[in-house]
Amino acid sequence: MKLFLPSARATNILLIVGFCSLGLALYMRYLAIEQSSVGLACGAGLDTWLCFSRRIAIALFTNSVFGIAALLVAALNLLRPSLVLFAVALACACLGIVLYNVQLSALAAGLLVLSLARRAPATE
Repeated sequence: MKLFLPSARATNILLIVGFCSLGLALYMRYLAIEQSSVGLACGAGLDTWLCFSRRIAIALFTNSVFGIAALLVAALNLLRPSLVLFAVALACACLGIVLYNVQLSALAAGLLVLSLARRAPATE
């Protein structure tokens, strides 16, 4: 019985995906969403890419999109392990944990850990 275990190259790619999504989420949270000067400028009608990104991020985490997407993709990955699904679920979970969707994203991270104990899909 061979377990679903990413190779060294796949692990490096998963690390890059995880750190990039974590960096993006930290940037959005601490430099765009929580800064009062950015909020005041965007509220006054400033039309820049930062204000647009801020509005999109706020709309997404208000509706728990990051957490729901992470949970759905992680559940799919638990049923049928795949590196692509694992990477998407990891990115969504990292975004969700930093951007205020902690409960669902943490559950998704737990499902990702469980998926590593699953049997690898049969290759034909």
